[in-house]
Amino acid sequence: MKRFATGLVSGLLNGLLGSGGGAVVVLALQKFLKVDTHKSHATAVAIMLPLTLVSAAIYLMLYETNIMMALWVTLGGVFGGILGAKFLRKISAKWLHKLFGAVMIFAAVRMLI
Repeated sequence: MKRFATGLVSGLLNGLLGSGGGAVVVLALQKFLKVDTHKSHATAVAIMLPLTLVSAAIYLMLYETNIMMALWVTLGGVFGGILGAKFLRKISAKWLHKLFGAVMIFAAVRMLI
């Protein structure tokens, strides 16, 4: 049940906000499902792919989407994803927690400003 609830909440956030589901997945995998730090980050990426594809398809059908901007950002994101996946193995769990927390705090502050 915890697994389904994690997916439900992350899918809702991804569809509603366009992001945020991955953060929920990482936290839920670590705290509720007892997955280690590195595996939780890697698993969250694998989980978010189908959720993002479904949300993207709906956004493309229902809303005006800037396709060219999306393509360029996607291209940069592909290269960033490759680099991030390679760096994940080199970062200790302690620093991965700190980096993840810093990014979440930065995102929260930016949303409030």
